[in-house]
Amino acid sequence: MKRIVLVFLLSVCANTCFSDEVLEIPANPEKGFRYPYLIKIPETVPEDKKLYLIVESNNTGKVSDDFSIHYESAKNTIVGNAVGPWLSKKLSYPILMPVFPRPESQWQVYTHALDRDSMQVESLPYERLDLQLIAMIEDAKRVLAERSLDLQQKIILAGFSASGTFANRFSLLHPETTEIVVAGGLNGTLMLPIGSMGEHNLKYPLGISDYKQVTGKEFNLSQWLKIKQFLFMGENDTNDAVAYDDAYSEEERVIIYKTTGKEIQPERWNNSQKIYLESKARVIFRTFEGVGHGTNGDVHRDFLAFVKKNALQGSGQ
Repeated sequence: MKRIVLVFLLSVCANTCFSDEVLEIPANPEKGFRYPYLIKIPETVPEDKKLYLIVESNNTGKVSDDFSIHYESAKNTIVGNAVGPWLSKKLSYPILMPVFPRPESQWQVYTHALDRDSMQVESLPYERLDLQLIAMIEDAKRVLAERSLDLQQKIILAGFSASGTFANRFSLLHPETTEIVVAGGLNGTLMLPIGSMGEHNLKYPLGISDYKQVTGKEFNLSQWLKIKQFLFMGENDTNDAVAYDDAYSEEERVIIYKTTGKEIQPERWNNSQKIYLESKARVIFRTFEGVGHGTNGDVHRDFLAFVKKNALQGSGQ
């Protein structure tokens, strides 16, 4: 039997109340996930509406073969003010955060950004983390249903920096799972819903030219176009993962520079936006004045308003 560890104790209040209960769900390979995940249930959960499950991937910010480092980072993040946890607090929605490793011994496998190397791993515990996350999501719905929490079928996907890149890529890999995406700190670079630009093939994670080879299925454009997306950068954000070998190969880097541009912004960021808008994506792009690689009150206020509006539309309320 699966054990559930209560990180914080339950308390009793007038509404459905969990006192920011955080559950650790252990790895369960039989159910499709080889790593644990965390669920935080907000202190007060409204009883008169269906809830969305918010999902944000963990982002330790460094490599380590010590799994406890990634676990402690995720545990601290899920109760903090990152994009997903902050939305969870403001909307009283539960949030799921996987505890995926980012190995130092295989530093080029950037699991926390779901890069090409991580999608091509075979016969290792971190093979197909995207599918492991889907299995976690399905398991979390069961766990929350046992607590009488009624969830929407689709999720809200959130992230910033590497976890923002993960969210962007995951939404194209599994658009049928996602209602809303909020992602920022994106290096001016998005996974594009096209297979080529000029003479350049856009392989995963640049685009979808080898999508079926990587995923085993066809890209579902119609489903992706239904997702409501809020994608943002700070105008002073110079954090450019494209320049680093753990995030992109030299081949990928050259293609990015030749297609969407070498400068993170405004060139590359604007060109990425143009392609999404030409594809008829349901997306709001924001570039926040005076903001670097981070967020502030204005950023949080704007994406909260976006999620509130679109969550109501998505739930039919």
